[in-house]
Amino acid sequence: MSEMAHTYDQFRQVLRKAGFELRRSGKHEVWRRIEPDGSKRRVIISHQHGKDIPAWLFAKMLRQAGLSRDEFEKLLRDP
Repeated sequence: MSEMAHTYDQFRQVLRKAGFELRRSGKHEVWRRIEPDGSKRRVIISHQHGKDIPAWLFAKMLRQAGLSRDEFEKLLRDP
């Protein structure tokens, strides 16, 4: 079974639900969340809207966000 591709807009939606805030928007967007221990987690996203994220980049963005694919899918489905 092939995995469904996700768009940059969907990833932004999930980041908001996971508590990330857009901190800077230059050549790339920088999303940040402060963790309970005070550390900062950053995710860098391209300004491409509505386009599919390549699988290798999607995996890298998930690692930056500290999310599993299952957590991402759950947050995407939740209203």
